[in-house]
Amino acid sequence: MEEKILIRLSNHHCHLNEETVEKLFGKKELTFERSLNGADLVAYKETITVKGPKGSIEKIRVLGPLRKYNQVELLVADNYKLGVKAPVCMSGDLNDAVELTLSGPCGEISDKCGIVAARHIHMFTGEAERLGITNNQKVRVAVEGERGLVFENVQVKVSPKEVDIPVLMHIDTEEGNAAGITSNTNGIMIL
Repeated sequence: MEEKILIRLSNHHCHLNEETVEKLFGKKELTFERSLNGADLVAYKETITVKGPKGSIEKIRVLGPLRKYNQVELLVADNYKLGVKAPVCMSGDLNDAVELTLSGPCGEISDKCGIVAARHIHMFTGEAERLGITNNQKVRVAVEGERGLVFENVQVKVSPKEVDIPVLMHIDTEEGNAAGITSNTNGIMIL
């Protein structure tokens, strides 16, 4: 069975908790810039600097809504610049996350929060039921074109919310560039 899905690219970014926002920015609320997926994911105007043992990366965008934990989603190349080896894992799995220093205009903190996000698909309950997919199931996604390929081990994240947006696959910009993919490219989910 095959299902057409939308692919979106994701650059490095961070998710912060309220305590960290207050420490880094001296305020509890961040400035809304734009909605990212039609549901509740947003980009804020604020950015941070992320520091590792060998270097730093400036202007890492803060995404919301705020979470109960801090998480910096890096690209593989960011590991070399920072001097770390962040694990490839699903968002929220911080068991093996690397320690990074997060710096804002009002302060900084160190936290075990650095990961490389595994490729994944966001799907809501209605679509999952229609397709016979369960939360955390792994699927394949084919992309046609000059550099066509098949992504293996793409984990499906089923949300209990019902929002009228398309099924979205998120891959990082490095994977997208290697495959000749731009945001809003279509793929075929193979079940």
